[in-house]
Amino acid sequence: MRATNFYALFMGSILLASCGQKATSEKQQNVQTTPVTKVVQKEILLDKTYVADIQAARNVEIRSRISGFLEKIYVDEGAFVKKGQLLFSLSSEEFQAEESKAKAILQSAIADARTVELESERIRLLVSKKIVANSELDLAKAKLSAQQAKIAEAKAALDHARARLSYTKIFAPFDGIIDRIPLKAGSLLEEGSLITTVSDISSVFAYFNISENEYIEYLREKDAGISSNEQVELTLADGGKYDYTGKLETVASEFQENTGSIAFRVRFPNPKHFLKHGASGKVSLSRFVKQAIVIPQKACFEVQDRNYVYLLDKNHQIHARSFIPETRMGNFYIVSEGLNTGDTIVYEGIQNLREGMKINPEWVNVDSLLNRKML
Repeated sequence: MRATNFYALFMGSILLASCGQKATSEKQQNVQTTPVTKVVQKEILLDKTYVADIQAARNVEIRSRISGFLEKIYVDEGAFVKKGQLLFSLSSEEFQAEESKAKAILQSAIADARTVELESERIRLLVSKKIVANSELDLAKAKLSAQQAKIAEAKAALDHARARLSYTKIFAPFDGIIDRIPLKAGSLLEEGSLITTVSDISSVFAYFNISENEYIEYLREKDAGISSNEQVELTLADGGKYDYTGKLETVASEFQENTGSIAFRVRFPNPKHFLKHGASGKVSLSRFVKQAIVIPQKACFEVQDRNYVYLLDKNHQIHARSFIPETRMGNFYIVSEGLNTGDTIVYEGIQNLREGMKINPEWVNVDSLLNRKML
């Protein structure tokens, strides 16, 4: 009886040991090999893209300075015009009549003045001979001064009439491209009516806004002589690159209250007139980041609008850690908060992992990733 119980106990212990070894073996087999990498700090040249509003170097509205009928149009829409070229003419008969009237008034004033001048000279002789009193001469001089004032007034009226007559001819203010001409010959124009616009697009400006922090960084890099924004690239609306690089020229004098940003301007040459006034694009500025914490985008996942990575502890277990990205650069994130240099994170395969799992880490050098993905 005792032998039988001992045998049963012995066999039971063997069975339990066998089961334990099998469970341990299965658990070890379930630990998957997963690539991991270190979080590092790097000095990088970071490119950031901004939406830009493209405007002609000069863009002027052509408006009527007088009321009248649009008599003739000498150019077509989209035509290239030279400075001083005749563009439009308005009906001029009324203004020619005003000029003729002003000329006649001026001539009459001059004739009246000559009469008063001769009369003054006669009275001066009589006064010298003491035939008339000095008061008569003073009165004659006053009349002459009044008549000379009338001459000045008539000249001003003539200049005004000539100016209004000149407004019936509208000339190009500079070399440029004519925009649409919605009005046609015979249209009645009021004073100030918009006829068209002329754009000088031999060069264009690209305006964009940057934040106050970025503005301060730009100034510091410029003062330190390490700015890399001497030549700025323009990306067109179709995603292609513009053939010419631009030069960063000026900034606005104050920050916008509602956005806290400030406007920059880049001048781009436009010899082929490829860029038009009112177009859009994107410009890229570069800045040095001395201690940027860089992590691969593959290592990240998003839950309820928050970004996470799996952090590896010393026991080879993984735990989710949230972080705040500053910006994205190619296939990498620049981290603002949440991760530190030296942290170990899962590089890829995160879709097959769960909180607290144990993994067998396979180390990947982050420098090789940076060289492969960012250059």
